[in-house]
Amino acid sequence: MNDYGRSPQFGYFLVPNAGDPVIEYAKLADRLGLDLIGVQDHPYQRRYLDTWTLLSVIVAVTERVTVFPDVANLPLRQPSVLAKSAASLDLLSGGRVELGLGAGGFWEAIEAYGGPRRTRGEAMDALTEAVTVIRKVWSGEPNSRFEGEHYHLRGARTGPEPAHRVGIWLGVGGPRGLALAGRAADGWLPSSPWAPPERLPELHARIDEAAMEAGRKPSDIRRVYNVNGSIGPGRTAAQWAAELTDLVVGFGMDSFVFWAEGDQERQLHLFAEEVVPEVRRQVAMEREG
Repeated sequence: MNDYGRSPQFGYFLVPNAGDPVIEYAKLADRLGLDLIGVQDHPYQRRYLDTWTLLSVIVAVTERVTVFPDVANLPLRQPSVLAKSAASLDLLSGGRVELGLGAGGFWEAIEAYGGPRRTRGEAMDALTEAVTVIRKVWSGEPNSRFEGEHYHLRGARTGPEPAHRVGIWLGVGGPRGLALAGRAADGWLPSSPWAPPERLPELHARIDEAAMEAGRKPSDIRRVYNVNGSIGPGRTAAQWAAELTDLVVGFGMDSFVFWAEGDQERQLHLFAEEVVPEVRRQVAMEREG
């Protein structure tokens, strides 16, 4: 049983289809009091809006919700410029940005868009370097330097610094990625289809071991879970609430990004109004008991 004791957060996984009223969905998520909006980043998908452009518009038309790429496609986004983008949006939004980051996938599509085709090992090496580069760019150092196999900084004038400590949440699942998350990241960002609940204990264990070896507490790392499905007769709001509560107090996850199927507005209302408050109530009861 894992419970890292963090306050649960709840969000909406916004699919950036150009033909959908995505801004209205984002504004609804904000009005309903959700904590997060995550947007997947697949620039080579012709039906998708650009993720960073969409996130920028979302923070301009919302008041409180935090936004993040779920996850940024590193091979197509230079980490130094990505860091600048995240810091800029964080400043402009008053501290409402986090950075989900992935090593990349769909290599043929990435290569077609001008990005590099990397082996799994190369992708992990690049991700490790990118975490260092991004943190250096956020540091505001006047003469920042880093030499890596894939990325470098050579006397870079970094800044501006973000409005708050932007979290780097890694969408990783292999041993090296999980170790990197425990050693150097602020969060772990898996999706339930490839990291189902029965696998979570072993995956947490790898993160926790690396965190402790690096002198960190496992609870320093937020555990953000993309969960997909629909709320309805086959899986009621009460069932969703019970499942998510168990994922918090029994399986170590503390944040949930709802990837809704079906009518997005109705699903958002059900999630925010019936599932979220019940999970908060049940988690509080479980922890007090």
